[in-house]
Amino acid sequence: QFQLYESGGGSVQAGGSLTLSCRAPGSFFGSHCIGWFRQTSGEKREEREAVATVYTGTGIIDYASFAKGRFTILQDPAKNTVTLQMNNLKPEDTAKYYCVADWGHCGSNWWYQGSYAFWGQGTLVTVSS
Repeated sequence: QFQLYESGGGSVQAGGSLTLSCRAPGSFFGSHCIGWFRQTSGEKREEREAVATVYTGTGIIDYASFAKGRFTILQDPAKNTVTLQMNNLKPEDTAKYYCVADWGHCGSNWWYQGSYAFWGQGTLVTVSS
C-alpha cells in the first residue's frame, strides 16, 4: 500500500516549467527524509537516479548536479506536501519521477535508492524539443 502520492506530471516543451507534488503522511514531517528520484524509459529500475531530497526535521536539502540551479524542492508541512519545482526543462529530463521517503536524516547516502523504504507510483514528465 502506497503512502506517497505524486501529481503534477505532464508534457512540456524544452525551456518550460513543471511543478511536481508529493503528498505524504503528516507523521513524516519532522522525522523523515523525503525527496524525488527519476527513471528514464531506457533505464533499469536499479538505475533510478536521485534528483533532490529534504530532511523534514531541519530542512537540509541535497540536489543532484543536474538539478542545481534549475530544480527547487520545498516542503509544506501544513499541506503534507513536498514539491519539486522544475524550470528550464530539457529533453533529457524526460522520465518517470518518483517521490521517496525514509525515516531519519537523508545523510550521505541520500543519492542511493536503496536508502528509501517508501516509494510512490510515479508521475511521468515528458519534455519535447
